[in-house]
Amino acid sequence: MADNVTSLFRSTAAHSPSMAALAREGGDGTGPVDFCIPCNPYFPTPAMMDTMASRLKDIITYYPSSADTITAELCNLLQLPPQAVAMGNGSTELITWIDHLLVRESLAIPVPTFGRWTDQPMETGKRVDMFPLQESSGFALDLAQYAEFIRTRGTRVAVICNPNNPDGGFLHKHALVQFMDAMADLDLIVIDESFLEFADAEQEPSVVQEAMIRPNVIVLRSLGKNFGLHGIRFGYMVANPSLAGRVRSMLPKWNLNAFAEYVVFMLKEHGAEYAQSLHQVRRDRLDMASQLAALPGLTVYPSQGNFLFVRLPVGAEGTVVRDRMLTEHRILVRECGNKIGSSSRFLRLVVRPQVDVRRLVSGLEQVLYGTRRGAAVPELAQGTSYSSGTAAVDRLVGQTNGAGMQDLAAMAVGGGGMGGGVGMPMPVAQPMAVAAAAPMGVAASMGTAASMGAGMPMPAQMPAPAPMPAPAPVQMPTPPPAPAAPAPFAPPSGPTPVGVPARGGLTAAQVRGMTAPAPGAPQELSQAPATGWPNAQSWPNAAGMGQTG
Repeated sequence: MADNVTSLFRSTAAHSPSMAALAREGGDGTGPVDFCIPCNPYFPTPAMMDTMASRLKDIITYYPSSADTITAELCNLLQLPPQAVAMGNGSTELITWIDHLLVRESLAIPVPTFGRWTDQPMETGKRVDMFPLQESSGFALDLAQYAEFIRTRGTRVAVICNPNNPDGGFLHKHALVQFMDAMADLDLIVIDESFLEFADAEQEPSVVQEAMIRPNVIVLRSLGKNFGLHGIRFGYMVANPSLAGRVRSMLPKWNLNAFAEYVVFMLKEHGAEYAQSLHQVRRDRLDMASQLAALPGLTVYPSQGNFLFVRLPVGAEGTVVRDRMLTEHRILVRECGNKIGSSSRFLRLVVRPQVDVRRLVSGLEQVLYGTRRGAAVPELAQGTSYSSGTAAVDRLVGQTNGAGMQDLAAMAVGGGGMGGGVGMPMPVAQPMAVAAAAPMGVAASMGTAASMGAGMPMPAQMPAPAPMPAPAPVQMPTPPPAPAAPAPFAPPSGPTPVGVPARGGLTAAQVRGMTAPAPGAPQELSQAPATGWPNAQSWPNAAGMGQTG
């Protein structure tokens, strides 16, 4: 039975197996203690669940109202204009339509991040420019360097997840507004705020109000994560009415189900309970980070999400830890070896109540150290092989090293320029250099062979750029003047050779596993302080303004 359970992870590499699949294989029909799926454990309240259960027959028997009706109710709750909002069957439905409608040729995204932001555009033939977040800086995103990377690559769409998944990195509102100002000439900027409700580093962190008045900004929001209801599948986006209308016009009239309608219409009566649930998650996050940080060799990164990103002690292999925690302790954790830009040395652990955290810590102590602390679990003989989790993406990465299907991208832009890739010479593969000798720039080598796992192909060495001085936070690069006439796009004669960066970018191998900190970098990072608790008497809406509930 244990073999059946762990085999589910090898057959569903994109994400973790569903809780339903784990419960079926578990034998007794119950799932494990879930530290994997990032939802709110305190909402809905038990009383709300009882109310929904009593209405189950009606909810599943009859058609829901149209998406317009459900969207109007949500907008009334959040004080948003309905014409600026589109609701989807989960945020992934909206990501799919954003890609199909608004991403013409290329998209930039910091990695590691939510997998659909890398996989979806590659599946439709777009070039994905992956900006690697450095472990040595706690996976913090430097917006000035990201903007420079976008300019250098000629990328047309920029995505930022705030907080980022899986590390929980947070960006302040004023910095994001400066970035949007500097990137005003891009086709599109997407700020994914799916986990922002759990942040407490700033009183009003959302850029929703900015998105509604800008021509090229979309803010993405999740409801399932905030409300602890992933199975209902509902999320929304906010943009200026023109952008929101384009996406909304492509969505089916009944793309939202009756459960989504019932929850949206009952929320106005439960604003105080929702705010209190967020407060409790934030308190639990600090407590959980403190307990995990006490484990020898375990690194806990600062997070503003409802999860913590941790690096296992040297010698510990994430898939072994995951499988033993599940089979020996009935605890499900998220091993991050299949996330581009991460490796199997990292786990993402969802914030849960203290009684569950004590069980997690006890299980980790036994798995990592045995009967005493200090002796980590042995590493596998062979490194965990990389997989994005999507067959189409793996095929594209193998054939083009992240460039996407260039002929489809060329058709999408009607023969126009490919933005930063045209005329860029293909770097020649070089022998791997010592990681410590590489500069800290974007194109530096992504860690040592040991951090990527034994048996993994060695990435090609990128041409080393000149080190960039750290720019002042308030100074962002200004948009370059538009060219008089774009150069015609000439499709490449064949797929990019294995190990060679796609059109001057990074190879897939180079962005997978950056786990080597810079010399002298601190090994421990302190947790973010808890500030800015919401008012429990008001409904915390997307625009950052309270509405009496």
